[in-house]
Amino acid sequence: MKSPSAAVTAAGAAACAVLVLAVTAPASLAQDSVPAVGGERLGRPAVQVAPLAGAPALPSDLTGRSWLVADAATGEVLAARDAHLPLPPASTLKMLFADTVLPKLDRTTEHKVTTTELASLGAGSSLVGVKENLPYRVEDLWRGVFLSSGNDAVHVLAHMNGGIQQTVTEMQERARALQARDTKVVSPDGYDMDGQVSSAYDLTLFARAGLRNADFRSYCATRTARFPGGLDKLTGQRTSFDIANTDRLLGKYPGLIGVKNGYTTNAGATFTGAAERDGRTLLVTVMHPDAQGRVYDEAASLLDWGFAAAGKVQPVGKLVDDTAAPAPAGPSAAAGGAEAGEQLPPWSRPPLTSGSGSGLAPAVWTAAVLATALAAWATARVTARRRTASAASAAAYDGGGATAVGGATGATGVGGHGRHRLTRRARTLLRTARTGGTARTTRGPRGTTPD
Repeated sequence: MKSPSAAVTAAGAAACAVLVLAVTAPASLAQDSVPAVGGERLGRPAVQVAPLAGAPALPSDLTGRSWLVADAATGEVLAARDAHLPLPPASTLKMLFADTVLPKLDRTTEHKVTTTELASLGAGSSLVGVKENLPYRVEDLWRGVFLSSGNDAVHVLAHMNGGIQQTVTEMQERARALQARDTKVVSPDGYDMDGQVSSAYDLTLFARAGLRNADFRSYCATRTARFPGGLDKLTGQRTSFDIANTDRLLGKYPGLIGVKNGYTTNAGATFTGAAERDGRTLLVTVMHPDAQGRVYDEAASLLDWGFAAAGKVQPVGKLVDDTAAPAPAGPSAAAGGAEAGEQLPPWSRPPLTSGSGSGLAPAVWTAAVLATALAAWATARVTARRRTASAASAAAYDGGGATAVGGATGATGVGGHGRHRLTRRARTLLRTARTGGTARTTRGPRGTTPD
């Protein structure tokens, strides 16, 4: 028979258990009821597709545990399977690393690599061949990241960014801004770490965001490059060697523009790609197929299906937008020059504003067009009056008279004060359009500068 104290203790424990259940159950239910990012259907298991009449059938031999195909311009998800399933991402996580760090480092900067920067590489890491105590340009290190998936290049760049832990923190913040809620960052290179996961949906967000950077787009589309080597023992000169992109679809699948592949023992094969065809860009992500080599075959077949299904399927979800404010052009963008921006496709170019970029916003273009039209009207009016004046002069001469044309108002009639006033107004509008200010329509100074 239990003692009274034991009975009280048991009753208290039971009461506590009931209290815990009462408190935690609503929280769990609330968490489960949170809608999936991008749409409710993307949170469902299994394949999600909404075909219309005439839509092609999805490939029948897909084995990826999770995959997604979407339109890069509209963000519409055409089809998906377990889009938000958290899985180890392998080196596809390097897309998030690049999207986070690349805009902050001037690609022309030369950095001497230290022993510390290469000390914490995981066993069996993929390497491009960075050597300690030798200088490397930032752009060469990025080629090592994108082409060779070099974890050594990632670690050097991460140290240049303030260290591994700071970079991991910034990557997590960037993922949050992109609304990539399935992603947990532990290492910047995608190396297998406990708790490090992402999803097909999140990886597609990283690719879409990264491709808006001209340097990112250029690196991931590069097939081969020369990489700095060590010092020649005989000559003391710096050597170099060829590196090739490990993306097996690049240069083989028509219109492919990148983006990143990955493989680890734990993650299996992962791949995110982008391809253009007939003015349309599609994004595809495949994670954990049955065999490593199948990741490329399945990505290619999903791209083929996506291009064939244009206008024949209803979207099952949407790639959400970046919630972070557009960052000012960093050192990498500045070093790229104007031609770098021209390499970007229309869907990935940021909207023009009156105070940014070298272009003009719609309102400013309107002012420029109005000013041009006003100047053309003034010129036509002056030309017409000159012809009238010439005709009148000829008539007066033929009649033997010496009548002057215009009299007191002649100067105005053939383009005097009136013409100059119109010209000044046109110049004011054009000047204001170029500077982004507001045109003055009253007489006085030729223009005003914006506040």
